[in-house]
Amino acid sequence: MTKAERLASVHEDALLEFDRIQSAMRDERLQCLEDRRFYSIAGAQWEGNLAEQFNNKPRFEVNKIHLAVMRIINEYRNNRITVDFVSKEGNEYDRLADACDDLFRADEQDSCADEAYDNAFEEAVGGGFGAFRLRAVYEDEYDDENDHQRIRIEPIYDADTSVFYDLNAKRQDKSDARLCFVLTAMTRESYIDEWGDDPASWPKEIHQWEFDWATPDMIYVAEVYRVEEATELVRVFETIDGEEERYSERDFEADENLERMLEATGAIEIRQKRVKRRKVRKYIMSGNSVLEDSGYIAGTCIPIVPVYGKRWFIDNIERCMGHVRMAKDAQRLKNMQLSKLGEISALSTVEKPLFTPEQVAGFEMMWAEDNLRNYPYLLLNTITGSDGSEQAAGPIGYTKPPQIPPALAGLLQVTEADMNDLLGNQQAGEEIVPNISGKAVELIQNRLDMQAFIYMSNMAKAVKRCGEIWLSMAGDVMVEPGRKMKGVGEQEELRSIELGRPILTETGEVEYENDLSKAKFDVAVDVGPTSSSKRAATVRALTGMLQIAPDPETQQVLAAMAMMNMEGEGIGDVRDFFRKKLLRMGVIKPNEQEQQELAAELQQLQAQPDPQAMYLQAAAAEAQAKAVKAQADTEYTAARTEETRAKTVETLAGIERGERDSVLKTARGLQEVIAGPEMRQPPVRIQ
Repeated sequence: MTKAERLASVHEDALLEFDRIQSAMRDERLQCLEDRRFYSIAGAQWEGNLAEQFNNKPRFEVNKIHLAVMRIINEYRNNRITVDFVSKEGNEYDRLADACDDLFRADEQDSCADEAYDNAFEEAVGGGFGAFRLRAVYEDEYDDENDHQRIRIEPIYDADTSVFYDLNAKRQDKSDARLCFVLTAMTRESYIDEWGDDPASWPKEIHQWEFDWATPDMIYVAEVYRVEEATELVRVFETIDGEEERYSERDFEADENLERMLEATGAIEIRQKRVKRRKVRKYIMSGNSVLEDSGYIAGTCIPIVPVYGKRWFIDNIERCMGHVRMAKDAQRLKNMQLSKLGEISALSTVEKPLFTPEQVAGFEMMWAEDNLRNYPYLLLNTITGSDGSEQAAGPIGYTKPPQIPPALAGLLQVTEADMNDLLGNQQAGEEIVPNISGKAVELIQNRLDMQAFIYMSNMAKAVKRCGEIWLSMAGDVMVEPGRKMKGVGEQEELRSIELGRPILTETGEVEYENDLSKAKFDVAVDVGPTSSSKRAATVRALTGMLQIAPDPETQQVLAAMAMMNMEGEGIGDVRDFFRKKLLRMGVIKPNEQEQQELAAELQQLQAQPDPQAMYLQAAAAEAQAKAVKAQADTEYTAARTEETRAKTVETLAGIERGERDSVLKTARGLQEVIAGPEMRQPPVRIQ
């Protein structure tokens, strides 16, 4: 089969499949379109047979449904839904998950994703079905050397008449869909300029052009997304160092020498495994042919995200509706009653006299101008009686002013009550009642929030699916090692993220940080106030806590957190200052960039000691020197004391020896005197 024959077969199959889908969904989607027109287009509430019944009569609209829909939309815009990537292992802090969060927020910011979200949510609330898309685009389409891609989140308008999934897809997020059609409108001139083909529109039957005075001549082109699954053989080899390496059939087809290289390096094939590979192929088709075979797109998911207002499956048909459908009859009835009441009120309420022509002959202008000139009296002609005599007579009767039927007055009250029940009585929530407690206001607001809860919940499911699709696409388009990309933090702070940056682990091995090809995370969503609303509420809570916090350190922390969450022009530097202050106090955890900054500051402090630290070191050295000197002086004093003590002992010993010699000498003298000369002996030396 040639390429042309294959594409012709693909086009024929797509037309048959779309015809089956559109036929099954036509009535439901047509109601969604009618609902959106009913609340959003002036005059659309009189479309259809009702307009024929009130032809050439007043047709007033008091569109209360529009106000109810806008309240729900405003509730969503004040409570944005954000994506949070969560580690499958349950790790509380995962750097790659945080990097994915920041990159996703950056893509949202760069692609103005709020427009896509808001349009899808408004169509879902109004009609029951909306959608938006994700698309991989070049970062700079005008730079031929820049091959980097990013992911854009874009709106899909009129999704209820332009987005269709295969009938076997039952999941609300359509994650189980195998086929998807997206119809895009183009003018005839734009179609010819882009495709150069004979304009042939894709068959689109869901429309309400008959109620518009003029419509542009549009050609519809279909984007067809088809999921293809194939089984692939994966071969597992064990290297000489005992590690396992996996190679697919595509790896061997891409490198003919791969198997010889594995044999040469001693790798041994230990097992084989067949795995499923999922891809999505995209075609662009007109009514005649396949305009373009776009090949396989990034990721493994159909990049179209549906958003439902309310959704059911009944009789194997997907049915949905928004906030409008149940209140349409009550709104029409109210418009009819007001129009009839306006018509009655426009009629004259003055009783007018009835005369015969001969009574006012000649005085017609006087009676016609009486309400302008206020004549003091009016004239009438006499009439001729049956006997031929002239007789004076007044009006033969009076007209009756229109009266409002009692049934109309009662029906107006019933209709108003029914609309409040269907749309939700918002008056109590919008009125500012004096002398009412904050708790009562909160309870009233919670009751009003219940009207929007189902729409917020379904939008959260859609945003969750958006995160799953983005993650699968990011693993294919954000894989260039060394590529630096912009990331946006939770507080809208900017940071730079480098993909595939090599780092050393604690064991000395080289790993690549921010490798999105290995990003396998669960996706969680957070429904809450917008960033500015959260900050305002946080500041109010912190300032209230300051009044009851007795600890000065706690007060310092609360004040710093309040300043960090302040909103205002030129306050960004102040927020950064207080964030750094809280970081150094250990109150908040630093991110990766802040950890690097703190490490650099620590190294700088170690290289250049603080002057106060130097002074303290010098003072300590001086004190130590003084202590050594004092110890030396003590030892010197002790030595002098010992020397004095020794001299004292010597002196005392000398004194005792002299005294003993003197005593002996005296004793000898006495002995000689007593004994005489013959008794004299040599002196005895005493040792």
